[in-house]
Amino acid sequence: MQKPSASLSILSGRRVLLGVCGGIAAYKSADLVRRLRESGCEVQVVMTAEAQRFVGAQTFQAVSGRPVRDSLWDEAAEAAMGHIELARWPDLILIAPATANTIARLAHGHADDLLSTLCLASDRPIALAPAMNRLMWAHPATQANVATLIARGAQLLGPGSGEQACGETGAGRMWEPLQIRDAVAALFGDGPLNGVRVAITAGPTREPIDPVRFITNRSSGKMGYALAQALHQLGAEVTLISGPTALAVPAGVRRVDVETAEQMLDATLHSAGHSQIVIGTAAVADYRVAAPAEHKIKKKSDGLDLTLVKNPDILSEVRKAFPDAFVVGFAAETEKLAEHALEKLTRKRLDMIAANWVGDGRAFDQDHNALHVFWNGGERELPSASKTELGRQLADLIAQRYTRRADA
Repeated sequence: MQKPSASLSILSGRRVLLGVCGGIAAYKSADLVRRLRESGCEVQVVMTAEAQRFVGAQTFQAVSGRPVRDSLWDEAAEAAMGHIELARWPDLILIAPATANTIARLAHGHADDLLSTLCLASDRPIALAPAMNRLMWAHPATQANVATLIARGAQLLGPGSGEQACGETGAGRMWEPLQIRDAVAALFGDGPLNGVRVAITAGPTREPIDPVRFITNRSSGKMGYALAQALHQLGAEVTLISGPTALAVPAGVRRVDVETAEQMLDATLHSAGHSQIVIGTAAVADYRVAAPAEHKIKKKSDGLDLTLVKNPDILSEVRKAFPDAFVVGFAAETEKLAEHALEKLTRKRLDMIAANWVGDGRAFDQDHNALHVFWNGGERELPSASKTELGRQLADLIAQRYTRRADA
């Protein structure tokens, strides 16, 4: 097994009871076991009967090194009330995937199989990684059950948003194994950004033309949301200032919804006033309509002239107002990437800037990206990866640079 990084060393020797429920995402859970073990965890897998319809118990026994538990009626284990002993064993009960059915049963205190009984009989913390169809996740019954469990102290890890096994797209995907592992590490202890407050912008802005039309761009917000999530997993207290997106709020992150560039500026300045790090991943409209029409513009002529005025530069305003903040910018470029990024780094007096190519199907509204990160006297290329993985890598780099500056 590979040696865990410093940020994951807190997992060494930890005991995790992994509950695997009956959903297609159960195939990811075998890799999750491997990721936890390579970080030093002991993992005991408990499977529901439905989970075994998707992945066999032998798979989990092989990757965990322990026999899988799956029944309250295991005579050998239960001769000494083994389920009670098992309920006392872990440092954390992690359920991944947590199906809508399991979430409902836990919320209502059912104890009709080994996993639900363990949860009811244990005083250990519980974390849930939901996985289900987008409509099941959005249903008021599921949301009420989730709220009940959170109120009782359960931690919610996800869900993510994207294409689902059923062919639909939306919130409800189980987080990837590395993402869950990093979140578990954050639950166990202090990350490198523990106690640090971060304000981060994400998504597009919309600049009104009239009450029904607006100017916007192709940004989905995925990169900003992934970075916000990764920063939170490093211990930061994160405020996400988001333009209009269809993305689920990362667990533990506070979201402030805005629409226009001016609204984003106001919200960012407000949050920056009590933050040590400010990050601008949002694709902010450079211009807005000077005088949006009060009523819908009717199609009366072959042309329409709009007078545009320049929007404020949010990070430049943040730097003026808060000269001691650690400010990170983004640069989306179609040419001369390094040249333009370095110019912005200097002109806006940023601490770091992450540049990426856009256009021709790159970056915007995609699940993958690549970044070239610059700072005064240094740079690092982060090769193409999922935005979730790229968010983790960039968050680690931001934490390193921020800590180095704070210690200087």
